Amino acid sequence: MSKQLLKSGIIVSLMTLLSRILGLVRDIVMTYVLGADWATDVFLVAQKIPNFLRRLFAEGAFSQAFVPVLSEYQTNKTLFEVRRLIAETSGTLGLILLLIAILGVIGSPVLVSIFGPGFVGKDREFELASLLLKITFPYILFISLTAFCGSVLNSIGRFGVPAFTPVLLNLSIISAAIFVSPALPDQTAMALAWGVFVAGIAQLMLQLPFLWKEGLLVKPTWGWHSQGVQKILTLMGPALFGVSIGQINLLLDTILASFLESGSITWLYVSDRMLEFPLGMFAIAISTVILPALSRQHASANVVEFNQTLNWGLRLVFLIGVPAAVGLFMMAEPIILTVFQNGKFTLNDAHLASLSLKAYIIGLLGFMLIKVLATGFFSRQDTKTPVKIGIAAMVTNMVFNLILFFPFAHVGLAAATAISAIVNALLLFYKLTQQKIFIADSRWRSWFAKLVTANIILAVAIYSYIPSTEDWQNWGNIQRATQMGQMVVGCIAVYAISLWIMRVKMSDLRQSDAV
Repeated sequence: MSKQLLKSGIIVSLMTLLSRILGLVRDIVMTYVLGADWATDVFLVAQKIPNFLRRLFAEGAFSQAFVPVLSEYQTNKTLFEVRRLIAETSGTLGLILLLIAILGVIGSPVLVSIFGPGFVGKDREFELASLLLKITFPYILFISLTAFCGSVLNSIGRFGVPAFTPVLLNLSIISAAIFVSPALPDQTAMALAWGVFVAGIAQLMLQLPFLWKEGLLVKPTWGWHSQGVQKILTLMGPALFGVSIGQINLLLDTILASFLESGSITWLYVSDRMLEFPLGMFAIAISTVILPALSRQHASANVVEFNQTLNWGLRLVFLIGVPAAVGLFMMAEPIILTVFQNGKFTLNDAHLASLSLKAYIIGLLGFMLIKVLATGFFSRQDTKTPVKIGIAAMVTNMVFNLILFFPFAHVGLAAATAISAIVNALLLFYKLTQQKIFIADSRWRSWFAKLVTANIILAVAIYSYIPSTEDWQNWGNIQRATQMGQMVVGCIAVYAISLWIMRVKMSDLRQSDAV
C-alpha cells in the first residue's frame, strides 16, 4: 500500500512543483509590473478573499468531509448509489455556491470593509478593491466545483489532473499581466483580476472530460435531504475550522496588515508564497493521497494499515519538512532577492519580506504536520476534535498578534501565525496518541536521530558556503539565479549524502512495520 502511496505522492508533488514554479513566475511578473505599492495591496486583498473562501470551503471543509463519505460509499455500496451521491452533492453544492457568488458580487464593498478595514476612509483603495472583488469573487463558484471534481478523481486514485489544475490559474494571470495589462496601463490590477476570473472557468472545464471517462460525470440534482448529503453537511460544519485554521490566521494577518504602511500586505504575501512552496508541494500532496487510503482503511476496519499509513505520512513530512525549514530560514533574503527583487520591487522590499519569511518558517513544520495529522481525524469522519483544537490555535494567534503586532509590525503577524501552527500541530498529535489512533512504530527513535544529524550537517554546509547578503544585492539577475541554483543543488546533494551516511534508505518509505 505505501509503495502505491509513494508513487501517487510523487505524481502529485511533481504536478504541484510545476504549479509552484509557474506560481513564482506569476508573482515575479506581478511584482515586476505592480511593485509593492497600494495597487498591489488592493489586488492581493481582492484575490485573497475568494481564494480564502476556496481554501476554507472547497479544499478545507468540503473535501475533508466529502472524500471520507464517498470512500465509504465506494467500499460498502453499489456504483448506482455512488453516482447518486455525486449527483446530489454536486447539485446541492453548485446551487449554494451560485448564491454565495451572487451575494459576494453584490456585497463587495461590505466584504472589503470586513477583510480590508484599513482601506476604509481611503477612497482610491476602497473603490478599486470593491471593483476588483466583483470580478474575482465568482472564482469561488468555479474553483469549488473544480475541487469537488478533483475530490472524486482523487477517491479513485486519479491524482495527476487535479494536481495539475492550478497551473491554469498561474498561466492565466501571467498571460493577463503580459498581454492584457499593456493595453490598460493605468489598470494593471484590473487585468490581473480578469485573469483570475478566466482561470476559474478553465480549471473547471479541465476536470469534466476525465470524470466522463471514468463514468462519474453525472447530471447534478438537488439533494439537500438525502442521507449522504446530510452526512457531508454535518461533517462540514466543524471542518470549516479544522484543517483551514492556518488560512484563517493568514487572513487575520492581512486584515491587520491593512493598517500598516503600504507594502506590508505585499511583503506578507511574498513570504507566504515561499512558505506555500514546500507546504503545497509536499504536505498537501501527502495529505491528498493518504486521505482516500485512510478513509477506506477506516471503512473496512483495518486498524493496522491505518496506523501504518499515518506513520508513513508523518515520517515523510519530517524527512522533507525539516531540511526545507533549515534551507528557507538560512537563505531567506537571498531567495527573495533572487525570485522577486526586480522592477518596482526594491531591495528594501526584499529585505522586509525576508524578515516575515523567517518568522513564518519557524512554524513551517507545524503547518506541514497539521495537513497530515488532521487527515487522521477527518478520514474517521471526526471533524469535532480538529475544530476544538483549531479554535485554540486561532485564539493563540490572536493573542500573539496583539502582543507582537505593535513592536514588530508585519513580522510580528507572521510570527504569531507560526506560533499558532506549532500549537495546532502539537495538540492534534497529542489527541491522536491519546485516543490511540496513532501509535509510533519501532523505527521512529533511530529515524529521528538520523534526521537531526543530517540536518545539522546541512545547516553547517549552508552557513559555510552561502555568499553574503551584500553580494546577492549587488549581483544581477543571472548571477543570482546561477548562484541560487548551485546552492539548491548543493543543499540537496549534501542532505542526500548525509541521509545515505546515516543509512536512511528509500525502502524505509515503501513499507512500515506493524506496531
